[in-house]
Amino acid sequence: MIVTRHISLDNDCIDKMQPYVEKNNGNFSAAVREIIDRAGKYSSLQNSSSIDSSLFKWMLAEIDGRLIPNNVLDEIIDPAQIDSLRGLEKQLLQRFSELEWNIDLAIKSDSDSSPYDVLIEIKGAPHKIKFVACILSQYLVINSPEQASLGIRSISNFSDCLKIELVRMNKKDARDSLNNFFGVMDEIIQAIRNRPSFWKTVIDGHLLSNYSMVTVHRNYFEDLLAGKIPMGEITIETLAKKPIQEIPLKEMLPLIKEVYETSRVVDRVEIDRETVILFHNYRNIEVIDKLKKSLIALLEANGHLYDAKSTANMIVLTHRPDVGIKINEIVSNLKISNSRVDQELLMFMAFLKGLKNIPDIPMSLTFLGRRMGKSLMQEYERENSITKWSLETFQSAFGAIDSRLHRESEWKTDKNNLVYLVRKCNIVADGNTVDKYVCQTIRETFKGAISHAFGAQAQLEVRNLLTHGDNCCEVLIRIP
Repeated sequence: MIVTRHISLDNDCIDKMQPYVEKNNGNFSAAVREIIDRAGKYSSLQNSSSIDSSLFKWMLAEIDGRLIPNNVLDEIIDPAQIDSLRGLEKQLLQRFSELEWNIDLAIKSDSDSSPYDVLIEIKGAPHKIKFVACILSQYLVINSPEQASLGIRSISNFSDCLKIELVRMNKKDARDSLNNFFGVMDEIIQAIRNRPSFWKTVIDGHLLSNYSMVTVHRNYFEDLLAGKIPMGEITIETLAKKPIQEIPLKEMLPLIKEVYETSRVVDRVEIDRETVILFHNYRNIEVIDKLKKSLIALLEANGHLYDAKSTANMIVLTHRPDVGIKINEIVSNLKISNSRVDQELLMFMAFLKGLKNIPDIPMSLTFLGRRMGKSLMQEYERENSITKWSLETFQSAFGAIDSRLHRESEWKTDKNNLVYLVRKCNIVADGNTVDKYVCQTIRETFKGAISHAFGAQAQLEVRNLLTHGDNCCEVLIRIP
């Protein structure tokens, strides 16, 4: 039944109703009905103040770290009624007054309708102002226009006062800032709800074992089973959202701490500037050594040379930029000159011997060898316009590298594999210790070149070594 009534409205009331009239295409009656409907819902919301204060405080604590569903947010803050920050502040103050929340709110900005930066100050009970900050920030981020999108730059908490600074940024960064500051639990809770049985089993396992379970990426586990040195770079790249070589060291070290502690590969990681200390409970020396090499390889892939010392329950990784700089000089010199590789390596050995606190000279040589192999292959790619490597192109490339090493080599096929033979090598002259180190570096140069050309697919099998008294060096290369 429709009841017709005549009412009188002043201009102020008509102005407040205008957004609803426009929303309903000029239908004044429909606008009034919507206002009445919303008023009923607001009245129900007001009754929430009758909830026991302890229960209400618990409810707010339980939703901490979660965003409000957009449809619920629209019921709390009506976008149709707000066309300015001043209007938003006025509506919220009225709402909190009705709820008797004792919230004091101030919104300051450089523009009331299209701000570049906004500062919000909220005062009141701590458990309430956090919730108010969440819904207000969410409203501004979601409802700000694409061309003038607002995102959260900082939040400061001073006991009973909370300050939020918002500035213009692109829409994606704005939504990310909202999730980082107020929605950190949304993805976690959704994942648990999607697979409750799986996560209950995982959590129970960690609790029953007192967090002695190890959770690693499948590729990391596969490398372990294959007897390789696992690096864990896939997990770190996923978290950083960029290739490992593009991650700055100041970001890389906290990522190592996060991944290795969370996966429980180690018990604890401490970072002191560029030094990394890992605490563990492993007893097998071979396991500790493999873990140490894994970390060194991971940091090497990131472009940094580290020395490692290990004790019964601790691994200390020390950054050696001085050695890294020298390696860069050698690699650069090989690119622009015809100098002999073996002579450069002997000079590098002399450089290492002149340094203090180098616990692992072979590790430094390994790093140099891999860098040289990768660099020489990259140079060959540019000179010969190679976009994809094959065994044939690799054979030609390493033949050119052999000429820089002044050694005689040949290639043979073994079924679908390639066999690399070194018949004569100037490095293996008298079998002294220095030459053995240099020989190791050349072997790592070969591995670095293979890795650059074929990635993790390539497999190497060393059959003979001249330094072991064999009549040749022989390496089998398998490419799946």
